[in-house]
Amino acid sequence: MLWLFGLDGFLNIDLWGTNLRDLFQMKAYNLSVAVWVGFIALFGIATDDGVVVATYLDQSFAEKKPSTVLEIRNAVLEAGKRRVLPCMMTTATTLLALVPIFTSTGKGSDIMIPMAIPALGGMILEVTTVFIVPTLYCWWKERKLNLMAKETPLATSQTSDEK
Repeated sequence: MLWLFGLDGFLNIDLWGTNLRDLFQMKAYNLSVAVWVGFIALFGIATDDGVVVATYLDQSFAEKKPSTVLEIRNAVLEAGKRRVLPCMMTTATTLLALVPIFTSTGKGSDIMIPMAIPALGGMILEVTTVFIVPTLYCWWKERKLNLMAKETPLATSQTSDEK
């Protein structure tokens, strides 16, 4: 987002007589302490959303104890359906809270705007974590199930050979 803010053509649109670049005070910003604080806030929110989804996935797997790939996928889909909305609400409220910061012109706005830029850009991409975490979790559980299935027949055939 910092790079996009520095481009002259990014959001250079007039909307109801107001240029969006002027409204959101888009110009080139240097990496400062405020920008890094914005990155830290972004990482915290993104991590929280991933933890919310992963915790519910753990609870779902502990309760249902899926033993087939189809059961694993159904558990992941159910957990995803139950936790996507709360994570999206967190992201939406954060994005809405950043809008007044971008349009501010008073004292302190020179520090607050660079802090909000990485949070805004990252929150747009952070939405993908809500979908990536369940996908990786499902892949991990399926792989674990496949490895256990490969080991079990091997152990059975070894014990029958020894007899």
